[in-house]
Amino acid sequence: MLGVCEPVLFGADTGATFAPGVLSAEAGRAAYDAVVRAVDAAMKREVDAIATAPVNKEAFRLAGLPWSGHTDLLAHLTGARDVAMMFHSDVLRVVLATVHIALADVPRALNAASLEATIDLTWRELPRFGIARPRIAVAGLNPHAGEHGLFGCEEETIIAPAIAACRARGIDVAGPFPADTVFVRARRGDFDVVVACYHDQGLIPVKLVAFGQAVNVTLGLPIVRTSVDHGTAFDIAGRGVADPESMIAAVLLAARLARVRLKPWL
Repeated sequence: MLGVCEPVLFGADTGATFAPGVLSAEAGRAAYDAVVRAVDAAMKREVDAIATAPVNKEAFRLAGLPWSGHTDLLAHLTGARDVAMMFHSDVLRVVLATVHIALADVPRALNAASLEATIDLTWRELPRFGIARPRIAVAGLNPHAGEHGLFGCEEETIIAPAIAACRARGIDVAGPFPADTVFVRARRGDFDVVVACYHDQGLIPVKLVAFGQAVNVTLGLPIVRTSVDHGTAFDIAGRGVADPESMIAAVLLAARLARVRLKPWL
């Protein structure tokens, strides 16, 4: 780790104590404060990148914080307009069109304008990862990608028009493809990244093939931010058995992305 970066730790104020695995407003506020300090340092270029540990969304809520997690909080703190959550691994990359919302709310949250913005952002950001001209696939929302309206109309009324608009601007994007096969095709090498319509649609396949090696990257920020591919795991908190592999991967990727600002992909 020390061979690629100089770690700077942002955590709770000195002297603060929290019971492992116990939800509390105080812990939620402490996590929030640590993120705010880290982002402020990154915006001032006092640090080159940040790699965040997971936050507990219930603790945020107990602390009276309106954000559902890192992604929307980071957008707020940095003033970024369009952001997206990407899970990056050597075998599969996934970008989420919607994030932490109820499954029942996904069809209402998914619209052509927001999907266009996510595809465009993915196209612009992937070169940072060594992919000069990304090949983007978009997963359908419904089974069989709607089967021409038989199982839902979102593919024809929302997803296909967004794809067509992006293709008209020169973006290499295709779909909508049935979600039960598009991730297999991407892992096989047909595509560089898949845009998924909702949280579990994208995260189940990437965690199935790369859990522990995948890194959560926030696209669209003016700073480099990476994180782990898992949650807080309160069930094992304080037992000394947590696997640090994903945190290590997040730090290493953050260091590589920070260097991309000055030189080609290493």
